[in-house]
Amino acid sequence: MSTNPADLSATEAARRIDAGSLSPAELMEACLDRVEAREATVRAFAHLDPALARAAAGQPLSGMLAGLPVGVKDVLDTADQPSEYGSPIWRGWQPRADAYAVAAARRAGGAIMGKTVTTEFATRHPGATTNPHDPARTPGGSSQGSAAGVAAGFFPLAFGTQTAGSILRPAAYCGVTGFKPSHGLIHRAGMKVMSESLDTIGVFGRAAADCALFAAALTGLDLGDPQRATGAAPRIAVCAGPVGDALPAETLALLEQVATACGKAGARVSRIGLPPALLAANEAHPAVMNGESAQALAWERAAHPGLLSAVLTERMDWGAGLPADVLAEARASFAAGRAAFLDLMADYDVLLTAAAHGEAPIGLDWTGDASCNALWTALHGPCISLPAGKGPAGMPMSVQLVAPPGQDRALLGWAGWLEGVVGR
Repeated sequence: MSTNPADLSATEAARRIDAGSLSPAELMEACLDRVEAREATVRAFAHLDPALARAAAGQPLSGMLAGLPVGVKDVLDTADQPSEYGSPIWRGWQPRADAYAVAAARRAGGAIMGKTVTTEFATRHPGATTNPHDPARTPGGSSQGSAAGVAAGFFPLAFGTQTAGSILRPAAYCGVTGFKPSHGLIHRAGMKVMSESLDTIGVFGRAAADCALFAAALTGLDLGDPQRATGAAPRIAVCAGPVGDALPAETLALLEQVATACGKAGARVSRIGLPPALLAANEAHPAVMNGESAQALAWERAAHPGLLSAVLTERMDWGAGLPADVLAEARASFAAGRAAFLDLMADYDVLLTAAAHGEAPIGLDWTGDASCNALWTALHGPCISLPAGKGPAGMPMSVQLVAPPGQDRALLGWAGWLEGVVGR
């Protein structure tokens, strides 16, 4: 493990702070030094005030996060820093209050370090952030600054949000761990919500234990300790997902490699297909996402249409043009899909699937394909992206675990088990 505090996992940093061998101030200085060295290339921050970050690290120790630096995706309001949502329409906007998630992080002792770059309203048009492993490649989106910042050592924990694949995909591209909890587990007050049926606040860390620590601190729930070995191996359903064989060969090979390793470690591994109700829910995702997002941006579209990107305008115009009954039917498809997923998972503990379409694409104008994630977001259950190898270009690649709604603790526990298998 690196001796530089900026490279510590959140759980290890918390242990050292608790033991008195590392202070929050020392940790923050190491992170700020890393920012000074790499931010000009990575460009993870939408707003950073080093004095404010140092002041946050100087608060009395308290709570589960006890001085750990936290990056905040810039769709979550902060009372002491601008919240611009990745859009020129909101440039310079200063909220009076923290979003619930930010307030909860502060209450748990987290040191809010800065606001991280998001795509425009957490949709498609990307910000300037680059992939820390290769600045010519996208870090993914929409939570691009948060994923890249954890990977670069700017902070050990960060907030993300997901409507399709905005936590899982950038985590996979940047080689960090991204956890999308069950829908609504982390309250969305003070978030710039785009899709009522889909938007979920989640977290980034360097391992499943980091994500469990952060999510537990925000919710007050006992989410377990993924670093502790579970008593038995899981029953795993393996599925390539709704795009199936359209995935690149290296993605399918990694999924099979991890599944085989799980079997050798004692798991009961079964290859499964997706029933029609799940495929229908996947097909319904664009209508719900874009239809609801057009409603969420009604004021921006009416008052400042010229300040919206062309790609967002096109998608919002499409979504706004959907008949009301089409949107209602799409939501009904989600509900049917959730019921079908519960039936499908009756004999399994967790589903193993691809986390992203492949390695991070070259270029910064596109944040990648969300087809590996959108269905699972629609089903409202917890998902986690775990680093599992390297691709042909040497970039990180990950796998994804999915569970039914409410099984967040179980999912995090199996994620810790899988980390042990992949690390062998």
